[in-house]
Amino acid sequence: MTGADWVDLFTHYLVLSLLSVGGAITTAPDMHRYLVQERQWMTDPQFSASVAIAQAAPGPNVLFVALMGWNVGLNAGSFFLASLGLVVTMVGILLPSCTLTYLASQWGHRNRELRGVRAFKQGMAPIVIALLIATGWVLATGAQPKLRDAPLWAVAFVAAIIVWRTRIHLLWLLGAGAVLGWFGLV
Repeated sequence: MTGADWVDLFTHYLVLSLLSVGGAITTAPDMHRYLVQERQWMTDPQFSASVAIAQAAPGPNVLFVALMGWNVGLNAGSFFLASLGLVVTMVGILLPSCTLTYLASQWGHRNRELRGVRAFKQGMAPIVIALLIATGWVLATGAQPKLRDAPLWAVAFVAAIIVWRTRIHLLWLLGAGAVLGWFGLV
């Protein structure tokens, strides 16, 4: 990777940060498009593993961005570049959204009774849900949906229903998915 590539990676994450309504996970489809399909800086399995490991680990969900940066840098050639990738992606995804959230939440709280503020909050809910569905689609299908991955889609669909209708911890579902994968069922 050249210096221009690192600047491009940082700039891309700065922009994604401003689009991360509902959390950084909602920008995962674009991260997949950019990192896996366009730039080929990481593989599909690395992308999916980054999200799965971060979701299973304790701590903030945004850690999947750090793992993606780490994998991009590691694929570029060294632990130093992996550390650089981690810092570039995390600063890029956190700086604009944290600053904007801080300023907007103060303004929104002061003006919470305005009709426009209430309408904006209600209008954002379907957008966040659509972005989460798109993220699930990318994680379940990878770069190109294939009919042979139908069992994987079924597992993803059943897991989504279980998460929606029960309070079962995600680690149980991740473990069940791992067992199914271990036996070659998905």
